[in-house]
Amino acid sequence: MAVGRGGGIGGVGELGAADGSFADPSADVLARAAETFGLLASPARLHIVWALAQGESDVTGLAERIGGALPAVSQHLTKLKLAGLVRSRREGRRQVYFVDDPDVVDVVRLAVGRLTGRAATGAEVPAARLRGV
Repeated sequence: MAVGRGGGIGGVGELGAADGSFADPSADVLARAAETFGLLASPARLHIVWALAQGESDVTGLAERIGGALPAVSQHLTKLKLAGLVRSRREGRRQVYFVDDPDVVDVVRLAVGRLTGRAATGAEVPAARLRGV
C-alpha cells in the first residue's frame, strides 16, 4: 500500500460529488484506508507516528520517547516505511525518520487530540462503548 505524497489517505479530495454530497469511495480506496488504519491500530506504531508528527527522530530517540525496546521500534519503523507512512534519510551514521504526508499527520493528530480531550473531560470514548458488543 502506498499512501502517496499529496494523495493522502484514500484520496479524500476525490470524494466530493457535483451536488455537494459525498460519493462512496472505491473498493480500492477503502482497502488502502483500512490497511493504513490497521497499521495504526498498534499502540506502539501509533505512538511512533504521533512522535514523528511532532518532529523527526532517529530510532534511539523514538525508543526512549515511547519507552520501547530498540529492536521492536526498529521493526515498527520498517513496517511503517514499507507502507509509505514514514520515510527516512541518512545523516552521517544515523537514520532519521519522519512523516512527510500531511494527511497522515492530520488524521493522527485529530484522532489522538479528540480522544485526549474526551479523556480529560471524563466523556466516554466511543471505543469503550463497543467493548463486549
